[in-house]
Amino acid sequence: MSLRLLENAPLAGLNTFGVAARARRLVMLEDERDLPQALAALADGPRLVLGAGSNVLFAGDFDGTILLMRTRGRQVLGDGHGAPFNRIAVAAGESWDETVTWTLEEGLAGLENLAMIPGTCGAAAIQNIGAYGVELCDRFDSLRAVDMDSGEAREFGLADCRFDYRDSLFKQAGGRHWLILTLRLRVGAGQRPVLQYGELASALTAEGGPPGEPVAARIAAAVRAIRSRKLPDPTVLGNAGSFFKNPVVSAEAARELRVREPGMPGHPVTAAGEDRVKLSAGWLIERCGWKGFRQGDAGVHQAHALVLVNHGQASGREIAALAERIRQSVHERYGVWLEAEPSIIGGS
Repeated sequence: MSLRLLENAPLAGLNTFGVAARARRLVMLEDERDLPQALAALADGPRLVLGAGSNVLFAGDFDGTILLMRTRGRQVLGDGHGAPFNRIAVAAGESWDETVTWTLEEGLAGLENLAMIPGTCGAAAIQNIGAYGVELCDRFDSLRAVDMDSGEAREFGLADCRFDYRDSLFKQAGGRHWLILTLRLRVGAGQRPVLQYGELASALTAEGGPPGEPVAARIAAAVRAIRSRKLPDPTVLGNAGSFFKNPVVSAEAARELRVREPGMPGHPVTAAGEDRVKLSAGWLIERCGWKGFRQGDAGVHQAHALVLVNHGQASGREIAALAERIRQSVHERYGVWLEAEPSIIGGS
């Protein structure tokens, strides 16, 4: 299959915010046999790898080449050298949520808490996606990537990827030259249900399900129900899901904040060997009065303060400006800087 290349490419249909922007050049990779041509196209000027566009905000045009990952392929590899799980391999361009559904159809548990997260499998590893007590790194086996500068192919194990909260080597400046090609995960009978979130446990009970239905399928259905209630469908209302990461602060800082805000939610975590607290970005934003805010077509979702939305014709620049106003507001009130989850591309 020949490599697809488009000059002055429109991007509105390639990002879930639905904002209008253009790329100087767009290269679509559907077959790994075209990888050498794709890497050659990326050698000229700035470059950007794009999956489903669910974790990016184009605040302006991109004066470079975008590689659109559309590779396909999924397979069950086996039992992981005698361990009580199977390994699966999925191409980076595969839909993450369709992959979760496929594992459940194959009778393989482990990814159900991550159902309905948008994006591709390659992007899932870059972002170290997580929801309801499970992160991608908890199910990670290995991945295969290629150096976009040298063409060198390499295998990455768990430690190599430097996974952290919504972060990985591939998201950091020193690792962005790696293009993920194949992701391998550990799923199956060895993965126990994760129900530490009360909301999920309650929803699981409420959802019920057919007699004899596997618990993993029931958990996935409950997760989908929760996310459908909370998060707007990007095909109806442009958004990228949660726009800000939940900030992690020192235990002392959390105690000081709770003196002022006794009801402030927070979850103890350990980061870099220290006891810290993960705060709720949505709660902080809502307390600052942003929930349901709208200026023009850029706004904050009326049901979830963590979701920025495009009501129709907002530009990426307008949404980015709103995000910055929210960041400043939260910092002024709580002394906490929020960090955006999506990559903000273009603009000044």
